[in-house]
Amino acid sequence: MSGEKRTVVIIGGGITGIAAAYYLQKAIKEQQLPIECKLVEATHRLGGKVQTVIRDGFVIERGPDSFLARKTSAFRLVQEVGLEDEIVHNATGKSYILVNGKLYPIPGGAVMGIPTQIGPFITTGLFSPLGKLRAALDFILPPTKAEGDLSLGQFFRRRFGDEVVDNLIEPLLSGIYAGDIDQMSLMSTFPQFFQLEQRYGSLVRGAKRTTPKAAKQRKGAFQTLKTGLQSLVDEVEKRLEQGSVMKGVRVENVRREGTEYRLRLSNGEEWKADSIIVAIPHSSVPAMFADYPFFAPFQSIPSTSVATVALAFPESAIEQDIDGTGFVVSRRNDYTITACTWTHKKWPHTAPSGKALLRCYVGRPGDEEIVEQSDDEIVRVVMDDLNKIMRITGRPEFFVISRWKQAMPQYTVGHKERLANIKAHMDSELPGVFLAGSSYEGLGLPDCIDQGEEAVKKVLDYLQVSHRKFAEVN
Repeated sequence: MSGEKRTVVIIGGGITGIAAAYYLQKAIKEQQLPIECKLVEATHRLGGKVQTVIRDGFVIERGPDSFLARKTSAFRLVQEVGLEDEIVHNATGKSYILVNGKLYPIPGGAVMGIPTQIGPFITTGLFSPLGKLRAALDFILPPTKAEGDLSLGQFFRRRFGDEVVDNLIEPLLSGIYAGDIDQMSLMSTFPQFFQLEQRYGSLVRGAKRTTPKAAKQRKGAFQTLKTGLQSLVDEVEKRLEQGSVMKGVRVENVRREGTEYRLRLSNGEEWKADSIIVAIPHSSVPAMFADYPFFAPFQSIPSTSVATVALAFPESAIEQDIDGTGFVVSRRNDYTITACTWTHKKWPHTAPSGKALLRCYVGRPGDEEIVEQSDDEIVRVVMDDLNKIMRITGRPEFFVISRWKQAMPQYTVGHKERLANIKAHMDSELPGVFLAGSSYEGLGLPDCIDQGEEAVKKVLDYLQVSHRKFAEVN
C-alpha cells in the first residue's frame, strides 16, 4: 500500500473503538502504512460502560467488573499497555440462587446451569422431585430438529422442563445478558449448547465430557485489574496518537461519494474517509446512515435498562452474613434486585480492611421502571430486599448508583440472520464500512476487543484491495 495517504475513521470510543484505534495505529507504525486513523466519540470520555470510581479506599466498577480469563484478548491488551502486574483472579466461593425467598447453593458441577455431576442435582432443594424427574428426560429426548434459530428458553425447557430453567438456568443466563431467555437467540448467545446436544444427544452427557478438568481448580475464572478496569481505558488512551481522538462530537450523517465517504459532524465539520469502523450501539446506526434503509431492522432490536447499586458498609454493619461471594435471583420471588455480589469477598482488593462492599443489580425486561427512580428510592428498595435474607444495620457509608439506560442490546431470535443480511448489504453498498461492538457479536470485554481487532484486519485488507483496484483503473 503506497502513494496517497488513506483515512480511517473509527466512530465510537467505547472499549471496541479504542481497541480498534490502538491496534490500527500499532499496525500503521510497525508496517509504516500510509494511513491516518481518527477516532470520534460523542461523549466527553472514552471507555463507554467501563468506568471505575475510587473512593475512601474502595474500588467500585460502574459497568463490567471483570472479564473471562479463558478469552485471551482482554489479557493481551492489558499486557500491551503494561498493566499485567495489576491482574487479579476472583476469589472462589459459594454462589447462591434465591428461589421462593430462600438461598440455595448453586449445585456443584453446574456449567451455566447444566449438570456435569449428577449427585449435587439429586440432593439440591432447588427443585421438587418431579422437577428432577422431568430434567432426567434430557438423557432420552432426541436432539432438537432446528429449522433456523430458536430461543434459549425454548431449547432448555424442552430438555430440562420449566422448573430447572426457571430456578437455575434462567437466573444465570439472563444475568449475563440482562435479557429474557424466552426471547434470546440460542445461536447468537450459546450455540455451543446446541452443538453439544446434536453431538451427544444429551446436554448433561455433552457438558460432562467437554468440561475440562481445569474447571474444577480453585483459581477463579474471571480476571480484573486492582487499579480498576478504567485504568485499562486510560492506558490505551495514553498510547493513541496525539490529536487522533476527538471527544464531545457526534457523527450525524455518513454517505458514500464514489470510492470515499463523507461524514458530517455535530460541530459543523465534514470529514472524508476511505474506510470506517462503526463501533456504536445498533440503535444509533439507522439515523447516522439515513440514506441506507437496510439498517432499519436495527430499530426493532430491543435494549434493556439496568442499574448497578454499590453499597459501602463497615463489616460490623452486616450482622447476619452469608458464606459466599453472591447470589442471583430467580423470577419466582417478590424481589426487585436481580443479583448481588459480595464484592469485598469476590474481589478482596475492592474494599479496605474492616469494610464491606455489596454490588446489587436492578432492572430486567418488562420491569425497568426501578432504573428511573431516585437514588434514595433505589437504595431503600435494595436494602429492603437484602434485609429479607441477611441482616444489615444502619445505612451505607456511601453508595454509587450507575444507570445504564437502553444499554444492554438484546440478541433476540434471528439475530445472526439479521446481522448477516445487513452485512451483505454493507459489502455491496458500503464497501470498507465495518460494524463492531456489543450490539453485534458478543457483549463481554474480550468479545468487544476481538471485534475491534477483527475490524482492523478487515480495514487493512480492504485498503490493500481497494488500492490495487484504484491502481489498475489508473
